Amino acid sequence: MTYCVGIMTHEGLVLGSDSRTNSGIDMVNACRKMHTFVKEGSRVLVLLTSGSLSLSQSVVTLLRREFEQEAGLAAAPTMYDAARTIGTQIRNLAALDRESLERDHFHFNINVLLGGQIQGGPPALYLIYPQGNPLMATPDSPFIQIGESKYGRPILDRGVRYHETSLEEAAKYALISFDSTMRSNATVGPPIDLLTYVADEFAIKRYRRFEEGAPDLKQIRRRWEQSLRRAVRDLPPIKFSPSDPLPE
Repeated sequence: MTYCVGIMTHEGLVLGSDSRTNSGIDMVNACRKMHTFVKEGSRVLVLLTSGSLSLSQSVVTLLRREFEQEAGLAAAPTMYDAARTIGTQIRNLAALDRESLERDHFHFNINVLLGGQIQGGPPALYLIYPQGNPLMATPDSPFIQIGESKYGRPILDRGVRYHETSLEEAAKYALISFDSTMRSNATVGPPIDLLTYVADEFAIKRYRRFEEGAPDLKQIRRRWEQSLRRAVRDLPPIKFSPSDPLPE
């Protein structure tokens, strides 16, 4: 299973992914799901992948081959075009592998989260579906998740605001979202790759890989749990009415 999240704020982007993958035909315990495509000074593109590991690796390999030849993601004029480039490679891969996979009762399962910035445009965040079509994050919906998303979503819904949330705060929300997911679902786990991108830097300067048992990740988990319990204790008491009829 997988959990990846991208958060867009007025200051830039936060992108994070776990590394656990051990289901289905992909008998691998851990694998990096964050991939970077950078031309310093002109473009920074970060891909997060979920779904079949073999399909994800194939798409990234095809995109990397194009990038090294100054084509594909290296030549896309806008982030939308970059998202479409990824979609094209997903469809190309579907033409190669979908029929044989589905003949043996395996789904063609791949989702890609793209975040970054290309010179001349603002930072942007996209989800590219298995069919190749993209969905863009907006100030009204400033985060996108892929994989096992339900456990980590409530904190993002309640906390992240495009115009108000700083990148530092967004990174903390991302880590709490990961912690909540790992607490409730053992198929998501470290190492966690976390990256923040400041608008118009056109370089990756803030990246961290949190291994199992990282002291600062443990501290965030402990402080968050303590703060949550304290907040519940501080809530006003629930008033029960003895006159309300009991349910039959």
